[in-house]
Amino acid sequence: MVQTIYELDTIPSCLRFPRGSALGIEKLNDLYGADLQEMPARGTALPVGTGRVVRKARSEATARVAILSIGTRLAASVEAARSLEGEDSSIGVTVADARWMKPLDTELISSLAAEHDVLITIEEGSIGGFGDHVLHYLALSGSLDDGNLKVRPMVLPDKYIEAGSQSEQYEEAGLSTRFIEATALKVLGRQPVAV
Repeated sequence: MVQTIYELDTIPSCLRFPRGSALGIEKLNDLYGADLQEMPARGTALPVGTGRVVRKARSEATARVAILSIGTRLAASVEAARSLEGEDSSIGVTVADARWMKPLDTELISSLAAEHDVLITIEEGSIGGFGDHVLHYLALSGSLDDGNLKVRPMVLPDKYIEAGSQSEQYEEAGLSTRFIEATALKVLGRQPVAV
């Protein structure tokens, strides 16, 4: 993303740079199926407005959930997907990285909506952010008209969050792995683990 913004000099752009430490090569390889041996010396520019699927739901699943993440909740989303599929063989979870708030990757959003029963958006933003843009697109495109897709946005709550480590703040905000799992189970109509 940094290389993309660096090369993008024809239009206004903004990169939200997270605080804290980054994931190591082993964790990136494990979570996202990457095959990195070492960090590249220079980044590669990405196509503007294009997200990516980082994990596909198992094909034999009868209950299909898509988690569309923007920002730093991607790793927690992959961990939640693994846990959900590990606990129930009828559940399949796809995880996608939106990468861009604007322009929205409407092709990715449409395919997730068409191929899943549940779509969860997750972000470190407040009400009115990325999840609302996705809902607006889904409503205007008619993806919600038949009532088959259930959508749940996960955002920062409208409350003061105590100072603490990032993981403590995600927990208090309800954006940790266990809350992602519980949201998916609740929307599927299954008994979520108490959070």
